[in-house]
Amino acid sequence: MKEDGTRAGPRLSAPAFVVGSVLITAAVLTLDLTTGPVVRLFPLLIFLPAIVSGLGTVRQTIIASAWVVLAESGIVGFTGAALDDNLLATACTAVFGALSVIGCRYRVRREEEVHRLRSAAAALQRLVVRPLPLRTADIVVNGVYQPVEEDAMVGGDMYEVAVSRLGTRVLIADVQGKGIPAIGTALAVLGSFREAAYREDTLTGLVSSLENTVVRQNTFAAQTGEPERLVTALVLDFGTGVLVEAVNCGHIAPYVIADGHALQVNLGEPAVPLGLASLTDTPRCGVRFAFPPGATLVLCTDGVTEARDPGGAFYPLEERLRDWAAAPPPGPLAQTLAADLRAFTGSVPRDDIAILTLTRTAPGLSEA
Repeated sequence: MKEDGTRAGPRLSAPAFVVGSVLITAAVLTLDLTTGPVVRLFPLLIFLPAIVSGLGTVRQTIIASAWVVLAESGIVGFTGAALDDNLLATACTAVFGALSVIGCRYRVRREEEVHRLRSAAAALQRLVVRPLPLRTADIVVNGVYQPVEEDAMVGGDMYEVAVSRLGTRVLIADVQGKGIPAIGTALAVLGSFREAAYREDTLTGLVSSLENTVVRQNTFAAQTGEPERLVTALVLDFGTGVLVEAVNCGHIAPYVIADGHALQVNLGEPAVPLGLASLTDTPRCGVRFAFPPGATLVLCTDGVTEARDPGGAFYPLEERLRDWAAAPPPGPLAQTLAADLRAFTGSVPRDDIAILTLTRTAPGLSEA
């Protein structure tokens, strides 16, 4: 950041600033000469610093203000106006230019403050979640985690891998809503998972601990005036056998890639998200499915499945996975998926993205 409070890369580039200022000045002067002395339009140049103050840097606003003062003084002198009129026009232009500079400085400082908050929130998320790739005695985990750095759009996607005495347990979840409160709920769920993954003998017991955490978090939120939040989550338990146990709390079911095919795992009807167990009499239960050596398990959040292209079409995740199952991509699957998603949407992500790929830990197996 520069000493005047501007960013190194201003939103209004120097060439655009110069060309725009010259073109606007030329257009106003041309119209003024066309209308003649009956209707004077050159005073409209007074608004040029205001335009620059909303798009450019403080330095550019100062230059625009000085440029307009000189231009209007020259025009008044050229038209032969009285000295009093010249001084009045110059003074009004200078005052308006100074106000534009003050407004620009305030805008730049606010943008820098918001930028620091966005970056701090995203950095907090990156520090809290476990860096990838990682390896346990049961699985190899790779993936991509991309929190959105857009003020209130910072969300609560999360994942965690914990090694317990019974095997490796994996969590991927998404907190309803966005902003700092959503991150607070995500942190509470992560802390609860890290503790309960070691303590609970059963996967349903672990999920009950997560449910209690969300309920307590919502109780505290209600006391402080914050909205209550639900959390969609998928919890997996990997042991030494071929079968994997899963409890799905309203999350996206995983995909298994094996033998050149990609299929979404049938976990049955998903249970209610975390925080809503009191609304149903149906208990959450685990479902087992086959995950043999050599297969790849793909987990993701709705930042992937709900992404749209410019025409409004949803990202065809299952179709892409089938293509990559038949002809594996040249790079890691998670990174390939993330890059393809950016190309599909044609813009920066509008929601947090978490993608995990898991393979069995075994000699000769490469990371997905």
